[in-house]
Amino acid sequence: MGRVGSCFDNAVAEATFSTIKVEYVHRRHFRTRTEARLKIATWITDFYNRRRRHSVCDWRSPMDYERSETRAPETQAA
Repeated sequence: MGRVGSCFDNAVAEATFSTIKVEYVHRRHFRTRTEARLKIATWITDFYNRRRRHSVCDWRSPMDYERSETRAPETQAA
């Protein structure tokens, strides 16, 4: 964490929310806030974390990246 007012404090969160808005929220119409919350949460867990490729994860999904990173020490130890 940086000091108060530093632009680097929230950079990752802001980039994530921007992506969610551009790729999902602004392309749909929600009737209620409850519907929006449910559909956005579902999109994040089903698509954003499982299938969408991220440049930070070597163009893999976060789930695939986590799996490969947790297996790497096991294969190196063997």
